[in-house]
Amino acid sequence: MTAGPPRVGVLLVNLGTPEAPTAPAVRSYLAEFLSDPRVVELPRLLWLPILYGVILNVRPKKSAEKYAKIWTSEGSPLMVHTVRQAKLLRGFLGEYRKPAPPVEFAMRYGRPSVGEALDRLRAAGCDSITVLPLYPQYAASATASVKDAVDAWRTGSAPALRVIEQFHEDAGYLAALEALVRRFWKTQDRGAKLVISFHGLPQRVVDRGDPYQRQCYATARGLAQRLALNEADCVVTFQSRFGAAKWLQPYTEPTLVELARQGLGRVDVLCPGFVSDCLETLEEIGIGARKAFLAAGGRDLRLMPCLNESREWIEALAGLAGFNK
Repeated sequence: MTAGPPRVGVLLVNLGTPEAPTAPAVRSYLAEFLSDPRVVELPRLLWLPILYGVILNVRPKKSAEKYAKIWTSEGSPLMVHTVRQAKLLRGFLGEYRKPAPPVEFAMRYGRPSVGEALDRLRAAGCDSITVLPLYPQYAASATASVKDAVDAWRTGSAPALRVIEQFHEDAGYLAALEALVRRFWKTQDRGAKLVISFHGLPQRVVDRGDPYQRQCYATARGLAQRLALNEADCVVTFQSRFGAAKWLQPYTEPTLVELARQGLGRVDVLCPGFVSDCLETLEEIGIGARKAFLAAGGRDLRLMPCLNESREWIEALAGLAGFNK
């Protein structure tokens, strides 16, 4: 009997989300997230008493209030978009590959876990699995943490595992971003400045050699070239600072405030490091940063959507997973 072609599965992995916009749910999520040594690199004997004695007693209530502002009838936006992306990718691949390759999704923190999703793909008979962390730019605190979870599940037997570590300059990813921006500007007048905001990292991490900042700028350059933008048209910033340490600069919200004070009444903000709208885009930028911009004299801050379920992004995901038409 001749063996059939190898069955390749795909696992999309996003960061994670609380199960509800409540303090207990956020506390459970943050406990897992902030306990990861990849996320907070302080010695455990120093960090864990701070985490469990202070942070998890103070931050969950404040974070839950922010989540409540963006929560939808279907649940957390990040979860909703990730579920849809997996479903659409499965359908897209099924248009030209029979049978359609299995596609699952997981959250690095929360449910479904990476191990649970890998178990499902193994049960589906996959000979190999492509794991695609949904982080375009590599950071040890994000991508390497997914690899840790994959390695913890890995066994000596099949399926074989391949982890995509970054796609910051992938042609499909950049084309999807370009299409998103062009659609936005087609329906609305272009703002005076495009602020390209990425999630931040502590400066010391980059100083030690993490390529994240360099890859963020590479993404921004690639997109600017596609859109024929010059240096005066856009600025790269970093958001989501946590703690008192110095993080990557310039910071997003202070930059927006300064642009408003300079008389730029309308600016557009794009967050290409997030492939799904989430707390960091919808609340941090769409609510918090917008409020600061308006208070400083700005007239209109327009947050562009993330890639979410755009067809160009689903096609890019297929290419990143190794499936080309």
